[in-house]
Amino acid sequence: MFFRHSEALWADYPELVPGVLYAGGITPNADVGPQVVRFNAIAQARLATGPEGEFAEVQAWRRTFSKMGLKPTQYRCASESLLRRFRKEGSLPQLHPLVDLCNAISLAFAIPIAVFDVAKVSQHLEVRYATGAENYLTFGGDVEHPEMGEVIFADATQPAANAHARRWTNRQSGLSAVSPDTRDVLIVAEALHTSAGDDVARLVSTLVHELTAVWPTEPKTQLLSRSSPHFEF
Repeated sequence: MFFRHSEALWADYPELVPGVLYAGGITPNADVGPQVVRFNAIAQARLATGPEGEFAEVQAWRRTFSKMGLKPTQYRCASESLLRRFRKEGSLPQLHPLVDLCNAISLAFAIPIAVFDVAKVSQHLEVRYATGAENYLTFGGDVEHPEMGEVIFADATQPAANAHARRWTNRQSGLSAVSPDTRDVLIVAEALHTSAGDDVARLVSTLVHELTAVWPTEPKTQLLSRSSPHFEF
């Protein structure tokens, strides 16, 4: 299997910095409570200096959403949505230890992190512009079709690909969401702000450290670029 961004997307967003991680051996009974508390505290301290909308990481995604023709205050990147909820409620709901950990790290770095159950992905996952024929399964069980030209995470399902995320970093699909049965995952972090290179590298290193402290896994990682856009796992 492999992951990549399309050449068309790299051409339109050359400032993009993706970091990817593949890990096996994930189980639903791990305790990530101390890690979540630690990363939440980092987010809380940063939010004390100003709202998430002022963060450079979030502002870069807002500009990107505007460029895609989306209203940034209507469609938010995942990290902004998490930070907004965390700022208002003081915590995030517990879903699955891996998701809880990745959400907490996303809060701390203000960078969107997507986690996919690779058992539900056919052959590959590519971030590309939609044709409009793809199928997107909502968490409520409904099937939607992304608009033509929308940025999606698409696999190789035939005759119509499954869209595992819509509007780039806005909303993941229920199809490949982490569940108690999930064992192997692909984790994708993406950023476009000025210091994205350093920040995404630190984020991926943090993911490796935290995952290996909790699960018996040996993650494979890579920072992608336009000249090296392909990650095999």
